Amino acid sequence: MATESNSADEIEDNKSLQSIRYRRGSLQLLDQRKLPLETIYLEIRDATDGWGAIRDMVVRGAPAIAIAAALSLAVELFNLKGFNGTSDDATSFLIKKLEYLVSSRPTAVNLSDAAEKLKEVAKKVAATTSGAMTVFQAYIEAAEIMLKDDVASNKAIGSYGASFLQQQLKDFKSISVLTHCNTGSLATAGYGTALGVIRALYAEGVLERAYCTETRPFNQGSRLTAFELVHDNIPATLIADSAAAALMKTGCVNAVIVGADRVAANGDTANKVGTYSLALCAMHHGIPFYVAAPLTSIDLSISSGKEIIIEERSAKELLNSRGGLGEQVAASGVSVWNPAFDITPATIISGIITEKVSLFLCNTDTQAHIRTLLPLLSHMCVHGPTRLALSEHLPGDAKLVIG
Repeated sequence: MATESNSADEIEDNKSLQSIRYRRGSLQLLDQRKLPLETIYLEIRDATDGWGAIRDMVVRGAPAIAIAAALSLAVELFNLKGFNGTSDDATSFLIKKLEYLVSSRPTAVNLSDAAEKLKEVAKKVAATTSGAMTVFQAYIEAAEIMLKDDVASNKAIGSYGASFLQQQLKDFKSISVLTHCNTGSLATAGYGTALGVIRALYAEGVLERAYCTETRPFNQGSRLTAFELVHDNIPATLIADSAAAALMKTGCVNAVIVGADRVAANGDTANKVGTYSLALCAMHHGIPFYVAAPLTSIDLSISSGKEIIIEERSAKELLNSRGGLGEQVAASGVSVWNPAFDITPATIISGIITEKVSLFLCNTDTQAHIRTLLPLLSHMCVHGPTRLALSEHLPGDAKLVIG
């Protein structure tokens, strides 16, 4: 992987931060391990480079790694010389490469979801042509559409989420929000999910302050979220992970909003480790806790959070400073448990905000019915928002707010 370096001043001159730079045949990923002190873009030439960049956290965030994986293979295909084979051979080649890319980080559903969709594209085209290059061209175009759609989806989540939060917090003239990890333009193809909602609240003049946790051990909050907030001139305060409960007790936080790497069919949500703790603290202090994620993060094949595979990261991330990149700070010989994610039960999530709808989770009975409801929401992903009588699928005082 080749590198292209820019000064911090140069990136701050850009109107928006970009984790992914793409043009057909070329892909560069911002090395987020170096932020906020250095801005270095790595040249990604093929799926092997893409796998390494995802696994080593050069690029991170569920939406971003899905797009980065898809585009890394698109670049490899565009520059591929002398492929000898049929359309079926091309499809087998793509399937093998996509399965390899999915193995880079198993928890985020967006990556496997994108891979399955791209496999289907290849299979459909292969069924109608004998030319391998036609299959490869269709793949490249489909991957590029995913990039474009992710940006549009994030902006919709931001706009709709800001409106939703204002409705739910209508007794407050201004809103202060606490967030965890990084869910902004650095974690997506652009704009962001939970941080996109914060951006939209600020743009509408109702955000008083954004609080972000440092998000140990990789410090995505202090290195990335704080960087994005400062870049956009959004009033922001960084706190230690362990200070969240004390901050909530002061009354300074009106809502907590986080992203998601995978949402199970019952509403249980996998997100950066520490999210579960925040949700418990929010519940204790009577503060609404929201998840913002695209519909592609909802995995209907998983009935509950118990079935979600939790990635465990290297012990070095805890033993050494700077998320494992710096000097040793812990005692040699100590055992380490370093899960990258935890599971927040649906029972303590106030609502899930997507680009189409917000599901307001009000009671425990609702959780058992989400599996029935979510196929309709996924249908919206294809056919757009609709005012079907979805309330028929919800028990008791549960609410579904349509955007």
